[in-house]
Amino acid sequence: MPSVLVVDDDDQVRQLIRYALEAAEYEVREACDGKDGLDQFRKQPADVVIMDVMMPDQDGLETILILRREFPASRVIAITGGSDMIGILNFLDVAKMMGARRTLHKPFELHALLDAVSAELAA
Repeated sequence: MPSVLVVDDDDQVRQLIRYALEAAEYEVREACDGKDGLDQFRKQPADVVIMDVMMPDQDGLETILILRREFPASRVIAITGGSDMIGILNFLDVAKMMGARRTLHKPFELHALLDAVSAELAA
């Protein structure tokens, strides 16, 4: 059974993603911030990581950079509801530059998330 690590500081978002992934027969683990997500991945790597970009303490951008540096083959899908601009780039563009392979803007359709996870597993 493929495994997915969901890293998001919003409990409701994590629960919704968990429900959708488990219904699609994925093994799901959760982390509430980037530091916890990295710790969990180091102990037990997941096939795919769904990473929120905007989190307190260690944000998703920093976490993606560290994760991809330590585990170059890791597959990260970045998600965010943030729409702030960093210069001319938005957070999801920056996440891709940091190593995220796919991105989704919240709110997203659950089928889009499932399609992204499936595509990463097939890549």
